[in-house]
Amino acid sequence: MATFLGLALLTLLFSSPTQAEIFTSIGQMTDLIFTERELVKSLKEYIEAEESKLEAVKSWANKLDLLTHASTSDPEGFLAHPVNAYKLMKRLNTEWSELESLVLQDPSDGFISNMSVHRQFFPDEEDEKGAAKALMRLQDTYKLDSESFSKGKLPGQRQHAGVRYNALLTVDDCFDMGKLAYSESDYYHSVLWMQQALRQMDSGEDAKTLKADVLDYLSYSVYQMGDLPRAIELTRRLVAIDPSHQRAGGNLRYFERLLSKELRDMGRSQQQLSDERPIQLDTYERPKDYLPEREVYEALCRGEGVKLTLKRRSRLFCRYQDGNRNPRLLLKPMKEEDEWDSPHIVRILEALSDEEIEKIKELAKPKLARATVRDPKTGVLTVAHYRVSKSAWLEGEDDPVIARVNQRIEDITGLTVDTAELLQVANYGVGGQYEPHYDFSRKDEPDAFKSLGTGNRVATFLNYMSDVQAGGATVFPDFGAAIWPRKGTAVFWYNLFKSGEGDYRTRHAACPVLVGSKWVSNKWIHERGQEFRRPCGLTEVD
Repeated sequence: MATFLGLALLTLLFSSPTQAEIFTSIGQMTDLIFTERELVKSLKEYIEAEESKLEAVKSWANKLDLLTHASTSDPEGFLAHPVNAYKLMKRLNTEWSELESLVLQDPSDGFISNMSVHRQFFPDEEDEKGAAKALMRLQDTYKLDSESFSKGKLPGQRQHAGVRYNALLTVDDCFDMGKLAYSESDYYHSVLWMQQALRQMDSGEDAKTLKADVLDYLSYSVYQMGDLPRAIELTRRLVAIDPSHQRAGGNLRYFERLLSKELRDMGRSQQQLSDERPIQLDTYERPKDYLPEREVYEALCRGEGVKLTLKRRSRLFCRYQDGNRNPRLLLKPMKEEDEWDSPHIVRILEALSDEEIEKIKELAKPKLARATVRDPKTGVLTVAHYRVSKSAWLEGEDDPVIARVNQRIEDITGLTVDTAELLQVANYGVGGQYEPHYDFSRKDEPDAFKSLGTGNRVATFLNYMSDVQAGGATVFPDFGAAIWPRKGTAVFWYNLFKSGEGDYRTRHAACPVLVGSKWVSNKWIHERGQEFRRPCGLTEVD
Protein backbone atom coordinates (compact mmCIF):
# COMPACT_ATOMS: atom_id res chain seq x y z
CA MET A 1 0.00 0.00 0.00
CA ALA A 2 2.85 2.36 0.92
CA THR A 3 4.51 1.66 -2.41
CA PHE A 4 1.27 2.41 -4.26
CA LEU A 5 0.81 5.71 -2.38
CA GLY A 6 4.41 6.64 -3.16
CA LEU A 7 3.86 5.91 -6.84
CA ALA A 8 0.59 7.86 -6.84
CA LEU A 9 2.27 10.84 -5.20
CA LEU A 10 5.13 10.81 -7.70
CA THR A 11 2.66 10.44 -10.56
CA LEU A 12 0.84 13.57 -9.41
CA LEU A 13 4.13 15.35 -8.90
CA PHE A 14 5.27 14.65 -12.42
CA SER A 15 1.97 14.84 -14.29
CA SER A 16 2.38 18.53 -15.06
CA PRO A 17 2.27 19.39 -18.79
CA THR A 18 5.37 21.56 -18.24
CA GLN A 19 7.61 18.51 -17.72
CA ALA A 20 9.19 18.73 -21.19
CA GLU A 21 12.72 20.09 -21.57
CA ILE A 22 13.70 19.14 -18.04
CA PHE A 23 17.33 20.22 -18.49
CA THR A 24 16.27 23.89 -18.64
CA SER A 25 15.42 24.06 -14.91
CA ILE A 26 17.53 22.86 -11.97
CA GLY A 27 14.46 23.28 -9.76
CA GLN A 28 12.53 20.67 -11.71
CA MET A 29 15.55 18.43 -12.18
CA THR A 30 15.76 18.01 -8.39
CA ASP A 31 12.52 16.02 -8.57
CA LEU A 32 14.34 13.46 -10.71
CA ILE A 33 16.78 12.83 -7.86
CA PHE A 34 13.92 11.45 -5.75
CA THR A 35 12.56 9.50 -8.70
CA GLU A 36 15.94 7.82 -9.13
CA ARG A 37 16.08 7.01 -5.40
CA GLU A 38 12.64 5.35 -5.68
CA LEU A 39 13.85 3.30 -8.66
CA VAL A 40 17.00 2.20 -6.82
CA LYS A 41 14.85 1.03 -3.90
CA SER A 42 12.61 -0.90 -6.32
CA LEU A 43 15.68 -2.41 -8.00
CA LYS A 44 17.06 -3.60 -4.66
CA GLU A 45 13.71 -5.22 -3.81
CA TYR A 46 13.84 -7.03 -7.16
CA ILE A 47 17.42 -8.23 -6.49
CA GLU A 48 16.41 -9.53 -3.03
CA ALA A 49 13.45 -11.40 -4.55
CA GLU A 50 15.70 -12.93 -7.26
CA GLU A 51 18.29 -13.95 -4.66
CA SER A 52 15.59 -15.53 -2.47
CA LYS A 53 14.23 -17.42 -5.46
CA LEU A 54 17.69 -18.63 -6.49
CA GLU A 55 18.44 -19.77 -2.93
CA ALA A 56 15.26 -21.87 -2.93
CA VAL A 57 16.13 -23.40 -6.35
CA LYS A 58 19.73 -24.00 -5.27
CA SER A 59 18.63 -25.75 -2.06
CA TRP A 60 16.28 -27.99 -4.07
CA ALA A 61 19.00 -28.79 -6.61
CA ASN A 62 21.56 -29.69 -3.91
CA LYS A 63 19.08 -31.99 -2.15
CA LEU A 64 18.17 -33.78 -5.40
CA ASP A 65 21.80 -34.00 -6.45
CA LEU A 66 22.56 -36.16 -3.42
CA LEU A 67 19.38 -38.19 -3.91
CA THR A 68 19.92 -38.92 -7.61
CA HIS A 69 23.55 -39.80 -6.98
CA ALA A 70 22.35 -42.59 -4.65
CA SER A 71 19.37 -43.68 -6.79
CA THR A 72 21.28 -43.96 -10.08
CA SER A 73 24.00 -46.11 -8.56
CA ASP A 74 21.45 -48.92 -7.99
CA PRO A 75 18.04 -48.02 -9.43
CA GLU A 76 16.33 -51.36 -8.69
CA GLY A 77 17.71 -51.56 -5.17
CA PHE A 78 16.65 -47.94 -4.53
CA LEU A 79 13.11 -48.49 -5.77
CA ALA A 80 12.87 -51.79 -3.87
CA HIS A 81 12.03 -49.64 -0.89
CA PRO A 82 8.34 -48.70 -1.27
CA VAL A 83 8.79 -45.26 0.30
CA ASN A 84 11.39 -44.38 -2.34
CA ALA A 85 9.02 -45.52 -5.08
CA TYR A 86 6.21 -43.40 -3.62
CA LYS A 87 8.39 -40.32 -3.23
CA LEU A 88 9.66 -40.63 -6.82
CA MET A 89 6.07 -40.61 -8.06
CA LYS A 90 5.26 -37.67 -5.82
CA ARG A 91 8.32 -35.66 -6.84
CA LEU A 92 7.77 -36.08 -10.55
CA ASN A 93 4.04 -35.52 -10.38
CA THR A 94 3.87 -32.68 -7.86
CA GLU A 95 7.15 -31.30 -6.60
CA TRP A 96 8.86 -30.80 -9.95
CA SER A 97 5.74 -28.96 -11.13
CA GLU A 98 6.00 -26.72 -8.07
CA LEU A 99 9.66 -26.11 -8.84
CA GLU A 100 8.75 -25.27 -12.40
CA SER A 101 6.23 -22.72 -11.14
CA LEU A 102 8.88 -21.22 -8.83
CA VAL A 103 11.37 -20.90 -11.69
CA LEU A 104 8.71 -19.33 -13.91
CA GLN A 105 7.88 -16.72 -11.27
CA ASP A 106 9.17 -13.30 -12.41
CA PRO A 107 10.16 -11.10 -9.45
CA SER A 108 10.91 -8.30 -11.94
CA ASP A 109 7.20 -7.52 -12.35
CA GLY A 110 7.22 -4.95 -9.54
CA PHE A 111 10.37 -3.27 -10.81
CA ILE A 112 9.13 -3.21 -14.41
CA SER A 113 5.80 -1.78 -13.25
CA ASN A 114 7.61 0.94 -11.27
CA MET A 115 9.78 1.75 -14.30
CA SER A 116 6.70 2.00 -16.50
CA VAL A 117 5.10 4.51 -14.14
CA HIS A 118 8.18 6.74 -14.08
CA ARG A 119 9.45 6.31 -17.63
CA GLN A 120 6.95 8.76 -19.10
CA PHE A 121 8.54 11.48 -16.96
CA PHE A 122 12.16 10.59 -17.77
CA PRO A 123 14.36 13.06 -19.66
CA ASP A 124 14.33 12.37 -23.38
CA GLU A 125 17.01 12.54 -26.06
CA GLU A 126 16.56 16.30 -26.37
CA ASP A 127 17.24 16.69 -22.65
CA GLU A 128 20.44 14.67 -22.91
CA LYS A 129 21.52 16.71 -25.94
CA GLY A 130 20.61 19.94 -24.17
CA ALA A 131 22.63 19.01 -21.10
CA ALA A 132 25.63 18.01 -23.25
CA LYS A 133 25.49 21.28 -25.19
CA ALA A 134 25.28 23.09 -21.86
CA LEU A 135 28.61 21.56 -20.80
CA MET A 136 30.15 22.74 -24.07
CA ARG A 137 28.67 26.21 -23.55
CA LEU A 138 30.19 26.35 -20.06
CA GLN A 139 33.47 25.09 -21.48
CA ASP A 140 33.54 27.97 -23.96
CA THR A 141 32.27 30.74 -21.69
CA TYR A 142 34.53 29.99 -18.76
CA LYS A 143 37.50 28.66 -20.77
CA LEU A 144 37.50 25.25 -19.10
CA ASP A 145 39.29 22.38 -20.80
CA SER A 146 37.66 18.98 -21.18
CA GLU A 147 39.87 17.52 -18.47
CA SER A 148 38.46 19.98 -15.92
CA PHE A 149 34.98 18.61 -16.60
CA SER A 150 36.19 15.03 -16.80
CA LYS A 151 37.79 15.23 -13.36
CA GLY A 152 35.03 17.39 -11.91
CA LYS A 153 37.36 20.29 -11.21
CA LEU A 154 35.03 23.27 -11.49
CA PRO A 155 35.49 26.65 -9.81
CA GLY A 156 32.99 27.60 -7.15
CA GLN A 157 32.32 24.09 -5.87
CA ARG A 158 31.57 24.00 -2.19
CA GLN A 159 31.39 21.31 0.44
CA HIS A 160 28.13 20.31 2.07
CA ALA A 161 28.32 18.51 5.42
CA GLY A 162 32.00 17.84 4.72
CA VAL A 163 31.29 16.22 1.35
CA ARG A 164 32.25 17.74 -1.98
CA TYR A 165 29.76 16.88 -4.71
CA ASN A 166 32.24 15.72 -7.30
CA ALA A 167 31.42 13.97 -10.55
CA LEU A 168 33.73 12.30 -13.04
CA LEU A 169 33.25 11.73 -16.77
CA THR A 170 34.36 8.35 -18.07
CA VAL A 171 35.89 7.57 -21.44
CA ASP A 172 32.43 6.56 -22.66
CA ASP A 173 30.94 9.85 -21.42
CA CYS A 174 33.61 11.89 -23.21
CA PHE A 175 33.14 9.83 -26.37
CA ASP A 176 29.38 10.43 -26.31
CA MET A 177 29.97 14.18 -25.87
CA GLY A 178 32.32 14.22 -28.86
CA LYS A 179 29.96 12.09 -30.92
CA LEU A 180 27.08 14.50 -30.28
CA ALA A 181 29.19 17.45 -31.39
CA TYR A 182 30.33 15.48 -34.46
CA SER A 183 26.72 14.64 -35.41
CA GLU A 184 25.98 18.39 -35.55
CA SER A 185 29.15 19.17 -37.54
CA ASP A 186 30.61 20.89 -34.48
CA TYR A 187 34.12 19.62 -35.11
CA TYR A 188 35.70 22.09 -32.68
CA HIS A 189 34.02 20.47 -29.65
CA SER A 190 34.23 17.01 -31.20
CA VAL A 191 38.03 17.36 -31.22
CA LEU A 192 38.15 18.49 -27.58
CA TRP A 193 36.03 15.65 -26.26
CA MET A 194 37.42 12.87 -28.46
CA GLN A 195 40.93 13.99 -27.46
CA GLN A 196 39.91 13.73 -23.78
CA ALA A 197 38.47 10.24 -24.35
CA LEU A 198 41.73 9.20 -26.01
CA ARG A 199 43.81 10.74 -23.21
CA GLN A 200 41.90 8.76 -20.58
CA MET A 201 42.16 5.59 -22.65
CA ASP A 202 45.92 6.02 -23.05
CA SER A 203 46.21 6.40 -19.28
CA GLY A 204 44.70 2.92 -18.87
CA GLU A 205 41.05 3.63 -18.11
CA ASP A 206 38.70 0.80 -19.09
CA ALA A 207 35.85 1.55 -21.46
CA LYS A 208 33.19 -0.04 -23.62
CA THR A 209 34.18 2.32 -26.42
CA LEU A 210 36.85 1.02 -28.79
CA LYS A 211 40.00 3.08 -29.21
CA ALA A 212 39.65 2.64 -32.98
CA ASP A 213 36.27 4.42 -32.86
CA VAL A 214 37.75 7.33 -30.89
CA LEU A 215 40.64 7.68 -33.34
CA ASP A 216 38.24 7.47 -36.29
CA TYR A 217 36.10 10.40 -35.07
CA LEU A 218 39.07 12.37 -33.79
CA SER A 219 41.17 12.12 -36.94
CA TYR A 220 38.33 13.25 -39.20
CA SER A 221 37.34 16.09 -36.83
CA VAL A 222 40.95 17.29 -36.74
CA TYR A 223 40.99 17.19 -40.55
CA GLN A 224 37.83 19.33 -40.59
CA MET A 225 39.64 21.84 -38.36
CA GLY A 226 42.32 22.09 -41.07
CA ASP A 227 45.13 20.26 -39.25
CA LEU A 228 46.23 17.75 -41.88
CA PRO A 229 49.53 16.67 -40.26
CA ARG A 230 47.77 15.73 -37.02
CA ALA A 231 44.94 14.06 -38.95
CA ILE A 232 47.50 11.91 -40.76
CA GLU A 233 49.30 11.00 -37.52
CA LEU A 234 46.03 9.98 -35.84
CA THR A 235 44.86 8.00 -38.88
CA ARG A 236 48.20 6.14 -39.01
CA ARG A 237 47.68 5.24 -35.38
CA LEU A 238 44.19 3.98 -36.25
CA VAL A 239 45.53 1.81 -39.10
CA ALA A 240 48.20 0.39 -36.78
CA ILE A 241 45.63 -0.93 -34.29
CA ASP A 242 42.97 -1.87 -36.87
CA PRO A 243 44.51 -2.51 -40.34
CA SER A 244 41.16 -3.72 -41.71
CA HIS A 245 39.26 -0.59 -40.66
CA GLN A 246 36.61 0.28 -43.24
CA ARG A 247 37.64 3.91 -43.80
CA ALA A 248 41.06 4.39 -42.26
CA GLY A 249 43.18 3.32 -45.26
CA GLY A 250 41.24 5.45 -47.71
CA ASN A 251 41.23 8.44 -45.38
CA LEU A 252 44.97 8.16 -44.84
CA ARG A 253 45.73 8.15 -48.57
CA TYR A 254 43.32 11.08 -49.09
CA PHE A 255 44.88 13.14 -46.27
CA GLU A 256 48.40 12.42 -47.53
CA ARG A 257 47.49 13.50 -51.08
CA LEU A 258 45.94 16.73 -49.77
CA LEU A 259 49.01 17.51 -47.68
CA SER A 260 51.37 16.82 -50.60
CA LYS A 261 49.34 19.17 -52.78
CA GLU A 262 49.43 21.87 -50.09
CA LEU A 263 53.20 21.52 -49.77
CA ARG A 264 53.65 21.75 -53.56
CA ASP A 265 51.46 24.85 -53.68
CA MET A 266 53.63 26.41 -50.99
CA GLY A 267 56.81 25.42 -52.86
CA ARG A 268 57.92 23.02 -50.18
CA SER A 269 58.98 19.44 -50.67
CA GLN A 270 59.38 18.27 -47.09
CA GLN A 271 56.34 17.26 -45.10
CA GLN A 272 55.96 19.13 -41.85
CA LEU A 273 55.82 17.07 -38.69
CA SER A 274 52.61 16.81 -36.72
CA ASP A 275 52.43 19.01 -33.64
CA GLU A 276 53.23 16.65 -30.77
CA ARG A 277 51.65 18.87 -28.14
CA PRO A 278 48.27 17.63 -26.85
CA ILE A 279 45.20 19.40 -28.17
CA GLN A 280 44.10 22.19 -25.82
CA LEU A 281 41.33 24.80 -25.82
CA ASP A 282 43.52 27.23 -27.75
CA THR A 283 44.91 24.72 -30.27
CA TYR A 284 42.15 25.56 -32.74
CA GLU A 285 40.14 28.75 -33.08
CA ARG A 286 36.50 28.44 -32.12
CA PRO A 287 34.32 29.22 -35.17
CA LYS A 288 32.51 32.58 -35.09
CA ASP A 289 28.76 32.54 -34.64
CA TYR A 290 25.75 34.86 -34.88
CA LEU A 291 26.57 36.91 -31.76
CA PRO A 292 28.87 39.86 -32.58
CA GLU A 293 29.79 40.62 -28.95
CA ARG A 294 30.41 36.97 -28.02
CA GLU A 295 34.00 37.50 -26.81
CA VAL A 296 33.17 40.61 -24.76
CA TYR A 297 30.08 38.96 -23.26
CA GLU A 298 31.93 35.79 -22.25
CA ALA A 299 34.88 37.75 -20.84
CA LEU A 300 32.49 39.68 -18.59
CA CYS A 301 30.92 36.41 -17.46
CA ARG A 302 34.40 35.34 -16.32
CA GLY A 303 34.85 38.61 -14.48
CA GLU A 304 37.31 39.90 -17.08
CA GLY A 305 37.10 43.23 -18.87
CA VAL A 306 34.87 44.88 -16.26
CA LYS A 307 35.33 48.63 -16.80
CA LEU A 308 34.73 49.74 -13.22
CA THR A 309 37.61 52.23 -13.06
CA LEU A 310 38.61 54.10 -9.91
CA LYS A 311 37.14 57.29 -11.37
CA ARG A 312 33.81 55.57 -12.05
CA ARG A 313 33.86 53.86 -8.65
CA SER A 314 34.23 57.29 -7.01
CA ARG A 315 30.85 58.25 -8.52
CA LEU A 316 29.04 55.30 -6.91
CA PHE A 317 27.28 55.76 -3.57
CA CYS A 318 25.01 53.96 -1.13
CA ARG A 319 21.98 55.48 0.51
CA TYR A 320 18.72 54.91 2.33
CA GLN A 321 15.84 55.13 -0.13
CA ASP A 322 12.39 56.14 1.12
CA GLY A 323 10.68 56.29 -2.28
CA ASN A 324 10.35 60.08 -2.21
CA ARG A 325 8.89 59.96 1.32
CA ASN A 326 6.57 57.06 0.58
CA PRO A 327 4.58 56.33 3.78
CA ARG A 328 5.41 52.62 3.59
CA LEU A 329 9.16 53.34 3.48
CA LEU A 330 9.47 56.24 5.92
CA LEU A 331 9.96 54.10 9.02
CA LYS A 332 12.00 51.46 7.23
CA PRO A 333 13.69 52.87 4.13
CA MET A 334 15.37 50.51 1.66
CA LYS A 335 19.14 50.19 1.51
CA GLU A 336 20.34 51.08 -1.98
CA GLU A 337 23.77 50.81 -3.63
CA ASP A 338 24.90 52.17 -6.99
CA GLU A 339 26.17 49.43 -9.29
CA TRP A 340 26.83 51.72 -12.27
CA ASP A 341 26.65 55.44 -12.88
CA SER A 342 25.58 55.77 -16.52
CA PRO A 343 23.23 54.21 -17.30
CA HIS A 344 22.25 54.30 -13.66
CA ILE A 345 21.89 50.80 -12.20
CA VAL A 346 21.11 50.38 -8.51
CA ARG A 347 21.05 47.36 -6.23
CA ILE A 348 18.41 47.26 -3.48
CA LEU A 349 19.41 45.25 -0.41
CA GLU A 350 16.92 43.10 1.52
CA ALA A 351 14.42 43.44 -1.30
CA LEU A 352 12.98 40.00 -0.51
CA SER A 353 13.02 38.00 2.72
CA ASP A 354 13.92 34.28 2.78
CA GLU A 355 10.28 33.47 3.59
CA GLU A 356 9.04 35.49 0.60
CA ILE A 357 11.57 33.80 -1.68
CA GLU A 358 10.47 30.32 -0.60
CA LYS A 359 6.79 31.21 -1.08
CA ILE A 360 7.45 32.62 -4.57
CA LYS A 361 9.38 29.46 -5.54
CA GLU A 362 6.62 27.28 -4.10
CA LEU A 363 4.00 29.10 -6.17
CA ALA A 364 6.12 29.07 -9.32
CA LYS A 365 7.33 25.46 -9.37
CA PRO A 366 4.06 23.85 -10.58
CA LYS A 367 3.80 26.46 -13.34
CA LEU A 368 7.36 26.38 -14.64
CA ALA A 369 7.55 26.06 -18.43
CA ARG A 370 10.32 26.64 -20.95
CA ALA A 371 11.09 30.36 -20.94
CA THR A 372 10.07 32.22 -24.07
CA VAL A 373 10.98 35.45 -25.84
CA ARG A 374 8.62 37.79 -27.65
CA ASP A 375 8.97 37.58 -31.41
CA PRO A 376 9.88 41.13 -32.48
CA LYS A 377 7.81 40.92 -35.66
CA THR A 378 4.62 39.25 -34.42
CA GLY A 379 4.69 39.91 -30.67
CA VAL A 380 4.03 36.18 -30.10
CA LEU A 381 5.95 34.40 -27.31
CA THR A 382 8.22 31.66 -28.63
CA VAL A 383 11.05 29.37 -27.40
CA ALA A 384 14.60 30.44 -28.30
CA HIS A 385 17.85 28.44 -28.10
CA TYR A 386 19.66 31.43 -26.63
CA ARG A 387 17.40 31.47 -23.54
CA VAL A 388 17.82 28.32 -21.44
CA SER A 389 15.59 28.46 -18.37
CA LYS A 390 12.05 27.79 -17.22
CA SER A 391 9.71 30.51 -16.07
CA ALA A 392 6.31 31.04 -14.53
CA TRP A 393 4.08 34.10 -14.30
CA LEU A 394 2.49 34.99 -10.96
CA GLU A 395 -0.42 37.37 -10.36
CA GLY A 396 -1.03 39.47 -7.29
CA GLU A 397 -4.22 37.48 -6.68
CA ASP A 398 -2.22 34.23 -6.44
CA ASP A 399 -1.01 34.99 -2.93
CA PRO A 400 -0.65 37.97 -0.57
CA VAL A 401 3.14 37.65 -0.88
CA ILE A 402 2.98 38.42 -4.62
CA ALA A 403 0.73 41.42 -4.01
CA ARG A 404 3.13 42.63 -1.32
CA VAL A 405 6.16 42.26 -3.60
CA ASN A 406 4.39 44.14 -6.41
CA GLN A 407 3.53 46.97 -4.02
CA ARG A 408 7.12 47.10 -2.76
CA ILE A 409 8.43 47.43 -6.33
CA GLU A 410 6.03 50.33 -6.90
CA ASP A 411 7.09 51.99 -3.64
CA ILE A 412 10.82 51.68 -4.40
CA THR A 413 10.71 52.77 -8.04
CA GLY A 414 7.95 55.36 -7.80
CA LEU A 415 6.42 53.81 -10.93
CA THR A 416 2.98 52.28 -11.12
CA VAL A 417 2.87 48.51 -11.59
CA ASP A 418 -0.79 48.57 -12.66
CA THR A 419 0.37 48.44 -16.29
CA ALA A 420 3.40 46.24 -15.62
CA GLU A 421 3.65 42.64 -16.73
CA LEU A 422 3.03 39.87 -14.20
CA LEU A 423 5.87 38.88 -11.88
CA GLN A 424 8.00 36.46 -13.89
CA VAL A 425 9.90 33.79 -11.95
CA ALA A 426 12.76 32.01 -13.70
CA ASN A 427 14.94 29.05 -12.76
CA TYR A 428 18.01 28.35 -14.85
CA GLY A 429 18.94 24.79 -15.75
CA VAL A 430 22.23 23.13 -16.73
CA GLY A 431 24.37 25.94 -18.13
CA GLY A 432 21.25 28.14 -17.98
CA GLN A 433 21.62 31.50 -19.71
CA TYR A 434 19.96 34.32 -21.61
CA GLU A 435 22.30 35.70 -24.26
CA PRO A 436 22.63 39.48 -24.89
CA HIS A 437 19.24 41.04 -25.55
CA TYR A 438 17.19 44.17 -25.03
CA ASP A 439 14.22 44.23 -22.69
CA PHE A 440 12.54 47.02 -24.68
CA SER A 441 11.23 46.85 -28.25
CA ARG A 442 13.19 48.70 -30.95
CA LYS A 443 11.85 50.89 -33.73
CA ASP A 444 11.87 47.97 -36.17
CA GLU A 445 9.63 46.01 -33.75
CA PRO A 446 6.56 48.27 -33.45
CA ASP A 447 4.19 45.41 -32.66
CA ALA A 448 6.24 43.69 -29.93
CA PHE A 449 3.95 44.82 -27.07
CA LYS A 450 0.95 45.95 -29.13
CA SER A 451 -1.30 43.26 -27.69
CA LEU A 452 -0.64 44.51 -24.14
CA GLY A 453 -1.66 48.06 -24.96
CA THR A 454 0.66 49.46 -22.27
CA GLY A 455 3.50 50.84 -24.36
CA ASN A 456 7.14 49.85 -24.23
CA ARG A 457 9.08 48.42 -21.28
CA VAL A 458 10.31 51.52 -19.50
CA ALA A 459 12.23 49.76 -16.71
CA THR A 460 13.36 46.39 -15.36
CA PHE A 461 13.27 45.33 -11.70
CA LEU A 462 15.19 42.08 -11.18
CA ASN A 463 15.13 40.11 -7.90
CA TYR A 464 17.91 37.63 -7.14
CA MET A 465 16.35 34.75 -5.21
CA SER A 466 19.46 32.59 -4.76
CA ASP A 467 23.20 32.82 -4.45
CA VAL A 468 25.15 31.17 -7.26
CA GLN A 469 28.47 29.45 -6.50
CA ALA A 470 29.96 30.19 -9.91
CA GLY A 471 28.71 31.99 -13.01
CA GLY A 472 25.23 33.44 -13.46
CA ALA A 473 26.20 37.13 -13.53
CA THR A 474 24.07 39.79 -15.24
CA VAL A 475 26.41 41.55 -17.68
CA PHE A 476 26.16 44.61 -19.90
CA PRO A 477 28.60 44.19 -22.82
CA ASP A 478 28.14 47.75 -24.15
CA PHE A 479 29.74 49.45 -21.16
CA GLY A 480 31.49 46.53 -19.45
CA ALA A 481 29.48 45.96 -16.27
CA ALA A 482 29.01 42.66 -14.42
CA ILE A 483 26.49 42.32 -11.59
CA TRP A 484 26.69 39.16 -9.50
CA PRO A 485 23.66 37.48 -7.91
CA ARG A 486 23.19 38.03 -4.17
CA LYS A 487 20.19 36.33 -2.60
CA GLY A 488 17.51 38.74 -1.40
CA THR A 489 18.82 41.73 -3.37
CA ALA A 490 17.37 43.31 -6.50
CA VAL A 491 18.71 45.49 -9.31
CA PHE A 492 16.81 48.20 -11.16
CA TRP A 493 17.48 50.17 -14.33
CA TYR A 494 15.61 52.16 -16.96
CA ASN A 495 15.42 50.74 -20.48
CA LEU A 496 14.10 53.97 -21.99
CA PHE A 497 15.19 57.58 -21.75
CA LYS A 498 12.57 60.02 -20.47
CA SER A 499 11.81 60.85 -24.10
CA GLY A 500 10.65 57.27 -24.67
CA GLU A 501 13.66 56.50 -26.86
CA GLY A 502 15.38 53.19 -26.14
CA ASP A 503 18.68 53.22 -24.24
CA TYR A 504 20.69 50.82 -26.38
CA ARG A 505 23.41 50.64 -23.74
CA THR A 506 21.12 48.44 -21.63
CA ARG A 507 21.60 45.39 -23.85
CA HIS A 508 22.40 42.74 -21.25
CA ALA A 509 22.72 39.02 -20.68
CA ALA A 510 22.33 36.37 -17.99
CA CYS A 511 25.61 34.43 -18.00
CA PRO A 512 25.52 30.61 -17.97
CA VAL A 513 25.28 29.12 -14.48
CA LEU A 514 28.49 27.14 -13.93
CA VAL A 515 27.85 25.74 -10.45
CA GLY A 516 24.62 26.19 -8.53
CA SER A 517 20.95 26.87 -9.13
CA LYS A 518 19.88 30.38 -10.09
CA TRP A 519 16.42 31.67 -9.21
CA VAL A 520 15.30 35.18 -10.20
CA SER A 521 12.04 37.05 -10.49
CA ASN A 522 11.51 40.20 -12.49
CA LYS A 523 8.96 42.87 -13.14
CA TRP A 524 8.89 44.60 -16.51
CA ILE A 525 7.35 48.03 -15.97
CA HIS A 526 5.62 49.66 -18.97
CA GLU A 527 5.18 53.27 -20.12
CA ARG A 528 1.45 53.73 -19.64
CA GLY A 529 0.60 55.28 -16.29
CA GLN A 530 4.05 56.80 -15.79
CA GLU A 531 3.24 60.13 -17.51
CA PHE A 532 3.27 62.10 -14.24
CA ARG A 533 5.59 59.77 -12.33
CA ARG A 534 8.42 60.07 -14.88
CA PRO A 535 7.70 63.07 -17.11
CA CYS A 536 9.44 63.56 -20.46
CA GLY A 537 12.82 65.28 -20.49
CA LEU A 538 13.86 68.25 -22.58
CA THR A 539 16.13 66.23 -24.87
CA GLU A 540 16.01 62.84 -26.50
CA VAL A 541 18.56 61.35 -24.09
CA ASP A 542 17.55 62.91 -20.77
